[in-house]
Amino acid sequence: MKNLFITTALFFSLSFLSFGKDNSFNDIQKNGDIIIGLDDTFAPMGFRDEKGKIVGFDIDLSTEVSKRMGLNPVFKACDWDGIVFDLKSKKIDLIWNGLTITQERSKQIAFSNPYFSDDQIIIIKDTALLNLDDLKNKKIGVQMGSTSYFALKNSELFKTNISIRKYSTNIEALLDLDAGRTDAVVVDSVVGKYYLSKKDGFKIMSETLAKEDVGVGLRKEDIVLKEELNKALDSIVTDGTFDIIYKKWFGNN
Repeated sequence: MKNLFITTALFFSLSFLSFGKDNSFNDIQKNGDIIIGLDDTFAPMGFRDEKGKIVGFDIDLSTEVSKRMGLNPVFKACDWDGIVFDLKSKKIDLIWNGLTITQERSKQIAFSNPYFSDDQIIIIKDTALLNLDDLKNKKIGVQMGSTSYFALKNSELFKTNISIRKYSTNIEALLDLDAGRTDAVVVDSVVGKYYLSKKDGFKIMSETLAKEDVGVGLRKEDIVLKEELNKALDSIVTDGTFDIIYKKWFGNN
């Protein structure tokens, strides 16, 4: 009777573990493709080159990680403001596009281990704007649904009489700044510095709004996929591949 009890308990324990373990990674392996969602205007993380091909730091990184997981990356352009919905509704498998890890997002989705750190910077054209106090009563552009918007909303600057202009992309926000329709744009430093390297006339304000960690977004239930993703991320850091990709896009900064 005792042995029967132990055998029965063991059977139910193994059954529970079997049912409790998700098939997120196995299902993607069977298909062979992993669908990666991104904003394809988010240079230098993920954007289209002059031939229309999606390129960037995160594109190179995710391609290498996918290869080490035995998967083929398929990149899908999404509306950034609705990209979390696309993930949760299984239109994509990952969000990999300079995605900042925040408490608000962590309520809805899971994140990989952080692989990048970034600042929220303020880009201006009028050099008479020297500090945050000078931006009171000014028009400030920001991408909808971005952490740049939330960094601005949570800042002391938000409590002043500023006018926030929301845009679908950072490019649109910077075009309005260049045309004089806004006074400043809040943006991730990697994005802002990339555009500044391509165009004269913009300046970066010395004060920043926030420092943030960047990770890959996953569905909360995709536990095994997250484990495999973190293993692959760790491996490219350990063997120096991450540094090679980083230097390609950011030099020695």
